[in-house]
Amino acid sequence: MNEAKGRIDALVKANDVVLFMKGSVLFPQCGFSSRAVAILDHLGVPFETVDVLQDQEIRAGIKEYSDWPTIPQLYVKGEFVGGSDIMMEMFESGELQQLVSAEA
Repeated sequence: MNEAKGRIDALVKANDVVLFMKGSVLFPQCGFSSRAVAILDHLGVPFETVDVLQDQEIRAGIKEYSDWPTIPQLYVKGEFVGGSDIMMEMFESGELQQLVSAEA
């Protein structure tokens, strides 16, 4: 599991906005991942995605890494933000736009 944690850590630190999701941007594999992608697309910020269905170590490891039981998971500037419900709430309140557009 330590190797997976190291890979996750590297991805989170290398990308300002990274979404761990089921499927890909073009073909999300669950409604929550689809909604998360739609929110990020709407914001117009560049983001990286990681398909957890392609890598069981990452799929299990990301839940431990964040101490969050569900996927998708959004990270902005190295910080765990939350899943699609939290993303939606933050999007509706304007918090997510501020978070992703704020200068590091």
